[in-house]
Amino acid sequence: MKKYILAIDQGTSSTKTILFDELGQATAKGCVDLKTNYFDNGFVEQNPEDIFQNVIDSVKECLNDFKQKGFNTSAIISCGISNQRETFILWDKNGKALSPAVVWACKRSISICGDLIAKGQNDFIKQKTGLLLDPYFSGTKLLWLVENDNELKEKIINGEVYFGTIDCWLLYKLTNGTQFKTDYTNASRTLLFNIHTLKWDTEILATWGLLNLNLPEPCASSYNFGAFDLEEILKDGNQHSIPITSLIGDSHAATFGEGCFEKGTAKVTLGTGSSIMMNIGDKAVLSNSGMLTTICWSIEGRVDYALEGAIVSCGSTIEWLKNELELFSKPSDTEAMANAITDNAGVYLIPAFSGLGAPHWQMSRKASIEGMTFGTTKNHIVRAALESIPYQIKDVVEAMEKDMQATLKSISVNGGLTQNKFVIHFLSDLLGIPLNKQRNPDVSALGAAYLSGLKSGVYKSIEQLSAINKKQTEQVFTNANNELVRIGYRGWKDKINRR
Repeated sequence: MKKYILAIDQGTSSTKTILFDELGQATAKGCVDLKTNYFDNGFVEQNPEDIFQNVIDSVKECLNDFKQKGFNTSAIISCGISNQRETFILWDKNGKALSPAVVWACKRSISICGDLIAKGQNDFIKQKTGLLLDPYFSGTKLLWLVENDNELKEKIINGEVYFGTIDCWLLYKLTNGTQFKTDYTNASRTLLFNIHTLKWDTEILATWGLLNLNLPEPCASSYNFGAFDLEEILKDGNQHSIPITSLIGDSHAATFGEGCFEKGTAKVTLGTGSSIMMNIGDKAVLSNSGMLTTICWSIEGRVDYALEGAIVSCGSTIEWLKNELELFSKPSDTEAMANAITDNAGVYLIPAFSGLGAPHWQMSRKASIEGMTFGTTKNHIVRAALESIPYQIKDVVEAMEKDMQATLKSISVNGGLTQNKFVIHFLSDLLGIPLNKQRNPDVSALGAAYLSGLKSGVYKSIEQLSAINKKQTEQVFTNANNELVRIGYRGWKDKINRR
């Protein structure tokens, strides 16, 4: 009988659930949109119970699709979960949320970061966590909640508060509170985790007054995390316990799904934001060029590290143009609009809607459109928005190459915007290297499935996964003579450096 793995990819804007077979092929799928609350003051939140229900609804949709195609749920061997990173929730021992889900894009802790940096804590944090003091990460937003809620602060002091990223919250809920665990990748995004010892850092916790906060047990990404019963979701009277054998942050899952199993291999995720991640092997190399050092992925007995450049605004820029400026009806329209003109005519969109991420880390900067004249059309603005994505990626790649003192030979790309040929060809031409593109667009879910399958025995080895991946990859080749992209990039750097 064929074996299948249930992969839950809980993202910022939706949850996708996909059933993969032994060859990494998607057999059934469910996708349900998730509401995010964006406030004028820069706060970004979600409802914790809505997230869990969103996952349940997505899983139901996928399982119903699976059954309608004539398959039996008894063939599902294990489950893997990938999740939006840095977003966190606080709850009590009964699983009742004590805070909203504070989303990774939330900027409520800008002033706290400034205060901590002024106190000289940035290097202290970087040496231990590989990260920078920035609102992007969970820890400083947690400090904001503590400073602004005396009741919550008292509960933390009394040891009554549980902290977890979304993977941990889902595991806790799916297992009815019996499992309180996370994986190294998610833990490494909180500012509370020591990436060298692979433990929660007691010195950071003591410095920030969080020693009595209940923190999950950190484990390898591929691990036996517990189990849940499909009957509780389907309500069909057929009990079937599914072991959860992987938890991993979505960008890390995409890195694994893309086959970045060796030092020097890299991927670019083009989603709401963008994550450029390069495997740097089994040693944590701290960056001098504005990159982050993080856990890439892990299996029991092996931990691979990565350099990462996080871009805050990618697909979200295109969504803003659609929803607020109403320049087009659907994102797929932007490709033709960009190609309708020969160049950007000097128009640049700096997408600092939530600040600029790596390698600039200008988190108080505001978005702007520059270089407009009366001759500027909506096509120029759309093209400028699309071009801003490859420009930001190029900034990160240059910084990575500086840290590693070596050039990248190829990069794998994934995410919804890879369907936009203008963006992909512009990126390939700008980087001057071919791009590897998975035929499977849901590569974060695939990475979670691969890691789950390694633990549950569906896949035997990383070498087997590498062979599977090679059959599912196509290449986008560069036009090395495209001078237009290089001229555009010089203009971009001028705009970025001129504050």
